[in-house]
Amino acid sequence: MADKLIFELVSPSALLASEEVDMVVVPGADGDFGVLAGHAPVLSNLRAGVVDIHNDGQVTKSLFVEGGFAEAADGRCTLLATKAQDVADISADDASARLTTAQEAGAAADENGKAAAAQEVTVAEAMVFAASNRAA
Repeated sequence: MADKLIFELVSPSALLASEEVDMVVVPGADGDFGVLAGHAPVLSNLRAGVVDIHNDGQVTKSLFVEGGFAEAADGRCTLLATKAQDVADISADDASARLTTAQEAGAAADENGKAAAAQEVTVAEAMVFAASNRAA
């Protein structure tokens, strides 16, 4: 593929990616979507999940985002993530422990804390999935 897309992933703590790629697959709020060079402009919320960076017909890097926003326009795809990290850095044990803690917090939460607890469970479940499905 001759046309490349400029991809950037930014979190409050760091610029995690800034590179030319063939395609990026993004975990949008309504489902995963792929972005290629020349993609129609789009703005989307991100859900917790894995961002796959594709080059030369294969996934070259996978990053986990906990949420945020995505914008694709003018040959660029920019993700503003609330938190993000390389999937390779996620420990399956740590992800499982986070899920257990989130479930316990949800069970103990009052009405005001239920929504935040449910969101944390959703993020932890996505993290467990990412850790258990990453390429070896």
